[in-house]
Amino acid sequence: MKDTIPSLTSVLKEAFDTLDQAVEGFSPVLAVQHVGWVEYVGKGIALVGGLPGVCCEELLAFPGDLLGLALDIAQDQVGVVLLGDYGHLHAGDEVRRTGRVFDVPVGDGLIGRVVDPVGRCLDGGKPVTFQRRLPAERPAPPIMERLPVTQPLMTGIKVIDALIPIGRGQRELILGDRQTGKTAIAIDTIINQHDQDVLCIYCAIGQRASSVAGVVAELRNCGALDYSIVVVAEGDAPPGLQYIAPYAATSMAEHFMEHGRDVLIVYDDLTRHARAYREISLLLRRPPGREAFPGDIFFVHSRLLERATHLTEPRGGGSLTALPIIETEAQNLSAYIPTNLISITDGQVYLSPELFQKGLLPAVDVGKSVSRVGGKTQLAAYRAVAGDLRLTYAQFEELEAFARFGTRLDEETRQVLHRGRRVRAILKQPQFKPRTAPQQVLVLHALNSGVFDDVAEEVLAEVEQAVCDAVNELSEIADKILQGEVLSRRDLAAMSEAAARVVRPFIQNGKDDDAGAAGVAT
Repeated sequence: MKDTIPSLTSVLKEAFDTLDQAVEGFSPVLAVQHVGWVEYVGKGIALVGGLPGVCCEELLAFPGDLLGLALDIAQDQVGVVLLGDYGHLHAGDEVRRTGRVFDVPVGDGLIGRVVDPVGRCLDGGKPVTFQRRLPAERPAPPIMERLPVTQPLMTGIKVIDALIPIGRGQRELILGDRQTGKTAIAIDTIINQHDQDVLCIYCAIGQRASSVAGVVAELRNCGALDYSIVVVAEGDAPPGLQYIAPYAATSMAEHFMEHGRDVLIVYDDLTRHARAYREISLLLRRPPGREAFPGDIFFVHSRLLERATHLTEPRGGGSLTALPIIETEAQNLSAYIPTNLISITDGQVYLSPELFQKGLLPAVDVGKSVSRVGGKTQLAAYRAVAGDLRLTYAQFEELEAFARFGTRLDEETRQVLHRGRRVRAILKQPQFKPRTAPQQVLVLHALNSGVFDDVAEEVLAEVEQAVCDAVNELSEIADKILQGEVLSRRDLAAMSEAAARVVRPFIQNGKDDDAGAAGVAT
């Protein structure tokens, strides 16, 4: 007991000495805090008074660690978008300025994680580690800091890579009616980047929790979550979180782009984003315009998509490719939001419900789809084997509609129909089965060479897989294709010979007569 008392005394003396030193070195600093009060709470918004110096898009702190975004600055009130659960908020509660804009964590610690727009983890793992924070709203790079789109972004989907190519740094819109496979194309594109050194970000806006969980499970099963970030603002989230989600995801992508990485970002979908912004604007009593959308809805999307680009080397040299998704109603491409986004983006992939109902998946309407930039980045081998494919397919669709009238057709027309049916069958592709560029080029060249003409449509899928496997025998030609070199006649002949050798066991005894049978009048 006697030994314990001196040790306790020394510990207390040391603690008091430390406290005295801290008090001596402390100098109080007076800080001014701007405090206001809540005047009204609505669905996802609040009206705040008493903050005359607040700035637009400044973060405001509410009780319960709730943050809000100042969106409307009036003479005597501030319209605030709430960024979280506001059930505990009441009129009269205290509001404080934070002096900063809404920012998000960025860095390598986000890769492989599922987070919300604020940066909170939703996958049940450890808190997100980040290197720095970036504002969610950032100006788009100026023209002098942008480079032309020069590299292809391979989706692994034959009909897109061959006929509607996408380049790194491009903005390609995916649009179509509900349940036509828009998200499936985006997910297949993400899965195909496993060996392309492209970081992927999937931003779910207003989706059901079950749908988002299904997408995350598919990415995890395919190993794509290892190089992806999932940003989620669910359908039951406040409209403020849904509004800010794509901007937050883009800031996360820009961090990697400015460090020289190639990034792909998918916005699924901007229709719900526009509806969330319309809801916020109507609650804040903004004047409604066409279809009740506010007048600045075009600017809301343009300032988002203009951030996708290919940077110059002094700015990092990376690229950001955007795939925004839009849902149309009754195939109406001339609606307000679709026309806005078609004018902003560099092309569109249109998915037809009629093709989807026929089982022609992916249901890409080649005639209504276009890529205004990607053709310049397409690998040279594609130009040799797919240059006339779009025209051939368009002629086939026109003739097929004409042949339904039972008109007697000549032999040349019957051959066009015969070849067109093979083209349509070859362009079909199941989900989660991406094709490499050499495989696509070999199949399309075999198609143009007539190798598949004597093969029954029922076994075309099996034959195509056998031809894709034959790429292993053409390693030198495959390397040329991947390096963007022009294929020589000798290379094309070797490809035709390899494809014909694989197809020979599947050839029918006689030519398929289905093209003529459909067009001959009874």
